[in-house]
Order: sequence, then structure tokens, then C-alpha cells
Amino acid sequence: MIPDLNDIFARYEALRDEADAVFAKVKHDLPDCVVCKKGCSDCCHALFDLSLVEAMYLNKLFVDSYPYGKERSGILENATAIDRQLTKIKREMYRATRDGKKTPEEVMAEVAHMRIRCPLLGDDNRCLFYEQRPITCRLYGVPTAILGKGHVCGQSGFVKGKQYPTVNLDIIQSRLQALSKEIKERCQSRFTELDEVYIPLSMTLLTHYDEQYLGIVPAKRED
Repeated sequence: MIPDLNDIFARYEALRDEADAVFAKVKHDLPDCVVCKKGCSDCCHALFDLSLVEAMYLNKLFVDSYPYGKERSGILENATAIDRQLTKIKREMYRATRDGKKTPEEVMAEVAHMRIRCPLLGDDNRCLFYEQRPITCRLYGVPTAILGKGHVCGQSGFVKGKQYPTVNLDIIQSRLQALSKEIKERCQSRFTELDEVYIPLSMTLLTHYDEQYLGIVPAKRED
């Protein structure tokens, strides 16, 4: 049986709200630089993976928001097609590093410039899951840093070489990792690296986070 995880999800929501507050402050202080607006979908083509806690949270909301029907089926069909594409890309990248054709850094740089349409992006270029979108999506548009390297939306008005308030995504990822570890421990999962698994949004929508996935050992039957 899957244990109650609502308190862990509540802490995820608090972290998500912190991200929203940071974005709002930067946008308020630098309105000419943060140019995010309805209909702009540049961030909806970026590649990134989700931690266990965020993936499980978003999966639950998706299942609750989209009952079985045409709209749900259409989203899952898109997710399946995208996941096949991502699997092919990851296989090619793995082979490139294995064979010494590219360094891991070169692979990461190449991935950062790839663009694949999000399965939750509607035909009108608006997010179908906007209020529930991942934290990465919520911070796209303001300066961020990952492993000491700065990143900024190409559509923004931030000037290259000039210093701006920057969000350290490594800190956020560490907090997400800690919440994911709590899930693993509370579930008493037999998968020792469950909390270290990261998956794209497409797979998040397709995954069934049941006892089997979480590695929960069934209770022994009494004879």
C-alpha cells in the first residue's frame, strides 16, 4: 500500500510558491528584461527532467484533471511520440560519449539547444497545465544558474555580460532531491536509487506510480 505523501507534496507546493515569488520579484524589478507573455511558448520546447517528487505530484494532478476521454488520449499520444524521440536522442548521446566522440559537457551543451514541443502545449501555444506547471517552467524567463553556468531566455531583454539577480537551480534541485528521498524512505522502497531517477515530462504523464513502480514490498499474507 502506498503511504500518505500529502505532507511531502505540501512542501513541494511551498517550494513551487517560493519560485513564483522569486519570478514575480525579478519581473517587477526588471520589467524591460522579463518579457514573458501569453502566447509565448519558447520555454515549452526546452528539454529537462523532473525529480521523483515533482513527477509524482504532476502525474496525480494530470490524472485528476484529465479523466479518460478524447483530450486525455490526445495528450498521451503526443507524450508517447515525444518520449520515443527523447529515447532515440538519449541513446545517440550515450553512444557519442561512450565512443569518445563527444565529452559529457559537449553533450549537455548540445541538449541545451535542442527544441522539442511539450505534450501539454496546446494548439494555441498556451499551456494546458499552466497553473500546475513544473518549477523549471515557472523560472524560465529570469536568469538562472546550473553548476555555476548562467542561463537566460533568448527572448528576454537581459544583456550578455551584465550582472543580474540569478536563481541558483542547484539549490532548488537539492531540495527536490531531499523530498524525493523522503518518498523513497517512507515507501520503504526496495529500489535504493529510486530518489535519483529523473524523467522528462512526457514519461511523467505516461507513468503509473503504483506499488510496483515505487518498489513497495507487498505485505506478507498470514496463513
